[in-house]
Amino acid sequence: MTVEDRIGDAVNVLVTIVEAAGAVIIGVGALVAFVRLLMVAVRSRDTASFALVRLSLGRYLVLGLEFQLAGDILRTAISPSFSDIGQLAAIAAIRTALNYSLRREIDEERRQLAADRGGTGEVPPRA
Repeated sequence: MTVEDRIGDAVNVLVTIVEAAGAVIIGVGALVAFVRLLMVAVRSRDTASFALVRLSLGRYLVLGLEFQLAGDILRTAISPSFSDIGQLAAIAAIRTALNYSLRREIDEERRQLAADRGGTGEVPPRA
């Protein structure tokens, strides 16, 4: 077994770990958001509380997508072909667009919540 083979194997293991971490983050975020949503639905029907749940889920999604993108970059780092680079570029563009949209939505939700709570511009506390 050559050094290149060993490095390739190590990177494949690392890719699996990083992508699994991303999937776990997204799964945990969805579960946490669901539990919070149930708690909010039982306690009140306040729109701001639902928005806080969405903000929390959005943060988990952004972080999970970042891990997924890191896994894709690692996968392409070892002897990439032009096809691999093209696929990475497409995946990176899609995930970057998703992250940008999610972050913009999170920022808008924060601003709306701050305005609803008196216009202080402060980030509201977590739900």
